Amino acid sequence: MNSRNASGSSNNYNSNPNRPAWLQQYDLIGKIGEGTYGLVFLARTLNQPNRGKYIAIKKFKQSKDGDGISPTAIREIMLLREITHENVVTLVIVHINPADMSLYLAFEYAEHDLYEIIRHHREKVSQSINQYTVKSLLWQLLNGLNYLHSNWIIHRDLKPSNILVMGDGDDQGVVKIADFGLARIYQAPLKYLSENGVVVTIWYRAPELLLGAKHYTSAVDMWAVGCIFAELLTLKPLFQGVEVKATQNPFQLNQLEKIFKVLGHPTPEKWPTLVNLPHWQSDQQHIQGLKYENPGLYSVVHLPQKSPAYDLLSKMLEYDPRKRLTAAQALDHEYFRIEPLPGRNALVPSQPGEKAVSYPIRPVDTTTDFEGSTSVQGSQSVPSGNMASGVGASGVAPRPVPRQMPPMVGMQQRMPGPGMTAFNLASQAGLPSGMNPGGIPMQRAVSQAHQQQQLRRKDPNMGMPGYPPQQKSRRF
Repeated sequence: MNSRNASGSSNNYNSNPNRPAWLQQYDLIGKIGEGTYGLVFLARTLNQPNRGKYIAIKKFKQSKDGDGISPTAIREIMLLREITHENVVTLVIVHINPADMSLYLAFEYAEHDLYEIIRHHREKVSQSINQYTVKSLLWQLLNGLNYLHSNWIIHRDLKPSNILVMGDGDDQGVVKIADFGLARIYQAPLKYLSENGVVVTIWYRAPELLLGAKHYTSAVDMWAVGCIFAELLTLKPLFQGVEVKATQNPFQLNQLEKIFKVLGHPTPEKWPTLVNLPHWQSDQQHIQGLKYENPGLYSVVHLPQKSPAYDLLSKMLEYDPRKRLTAAQALDHEYFRIEPLPGRNALVPSQPGEKAVSYPIRPVDTTTDFEGSTSVQGSQSVPSGNMASGVGASGVAPRPVPRQMPPMVGMQQRMPGPGMTAFNLASQAGLPSGMNPGGIPMQRAVSQAHQQQQLRRKDPNMGMPGYPPQQKSRRF
């Protein structure tokens, strides 16, 4: 493929003279993803000071009512404009096309995600992911999630494809939590959270959600992290149930059976609030009537029962959400204190002289133009290069978005400008910071007012224990 095609300049949407002015700031290369929300395109910034930086432009479909911007998009914008952390994806810019009110969000571009990394090891190299990489990916995921939970944000859609990994430059191997379309503030909900509809992809959905809990907490995210941890270890989903698509009911019997067969049958003795869950009460035959012997989680994930890795995983997959490990507690677990220590670059070799795994570059579909129609171009791979990071990569300030939620305690409001970076340094955020055993910067609990809120909060799972003392650095 010639350089003209590789740069994307031959695509119809780059040569169209009627492109909106804001779109002329980018060299559009092709589509790299799509979902119920719309399409994601890879683009290269044309203007200084970030000329040549790659970004991902997420184009949202209009709302189902056809009367404006999708509520999912509004929620994602409001949250991402308020948060900044190295392990959370950076919202670079917001564009609104005034002609049809179509919405475009530009994010820093990551070459990999956990889904593709796991699939590569399972289908291409037929070998497990090394311990250092698993531990580093998990630690960074928990680090970002701890930041979100500390600021009353639950993600509600954690799964491998939503956990990005930077593939090049200074941020190589850094994890980024992405896709905040289902995320929300849960500090003081006015309605039952269950009224938001079905949340979390079925294989990563916590049992309290499957059994119809009206209220739930950040513990649903920790269940999903436990499922992801197991998948990193075994290269296959831990609870691979079959979803009944015809219903909007979160109850999925097949998924519950997959969980029960691995973890054993839940009991009111181990999970006292189980008897209050709607589907536990209503489905006597399938849920209460069937008994499952516990074959042992350790035999499924191939971990010794007394190993720190098994202890951490089993505490993430605790049935009772009030007993389930929090992100802060998980970061303080012994698993992260023993060799190999986690590092900032999760993709480097785990041993001296070991060859780094070469993960495939994300494919780009150049057959779909920016409006969603089809042309005659072929597919290509994303060229290797530097990444867009920080705010204001295009040099244009984000269009103001109406704020419908109070500012979060202890969080620095993100302001547009070329000098803003994505790193969670204490000097930037004005917050105390700690170090993990591997020496990675870690943003800690926020302001004194926030700490006082933690003491009063209704969710007892969200305590913030002290972080482990700094030890020798392995990777940072």
